[in-house]
This record gives sequence, structure tokens and C-alpha cells, in this order.
Amino acid sequence: MADKKVTIYTTNICPWCIKAKEFFKENKISYKEKNVQEEPKLANELLEKSGQMGVPVIVVGDSVIIGFNKERIKKALKL
Repeated sequence: MADKKVTIYTTNICPWCIKAKEFFKENKISYKEKNVQEEPKLANELLEKSGQMGVPVIVVGDSVIIGFNKERIKKALKL
């Protein structure tokens, strides 16, 4: 299974963030969640990685995926 480090930038009210986290759980992918709503200082990190402030932003290894794009996530994780 995937051995790449996965990070997801989220907010509390983002429905696509919830879908992404459900997808990771279903596929037994461990991830680190960075909630920019609860930790506003993460906003600069998010902007630096993705060039935008929208969530979710999912980082798989060196791949930065903006939004919940299941096919890109699967490809990045080699699922």
C-alpha cells in the first residue's frame, strides 16, 4: 500500500475535506490533518504549498492536489 506521507489542509466546515478524510479511512491511508481554521498560522504554509487559500489541499509526497480529486489522489498513492 501507499508509503508516501499524506497531509491534508482542512477547515471545520469543508464538505470536500470530510469526503477526502473518509476516502483515506476507507483505504487505510494514514494522514496528518492541518486545520487552517483552528490554526490560522497554517494559512501561510497552505498558500506557499498551493498558491491559494481554498481547502482541501492534499499533499502526497511531492504532489500537491487542490480539492478532492479522487483520481489524482489514487494516482499519487499508486492505489
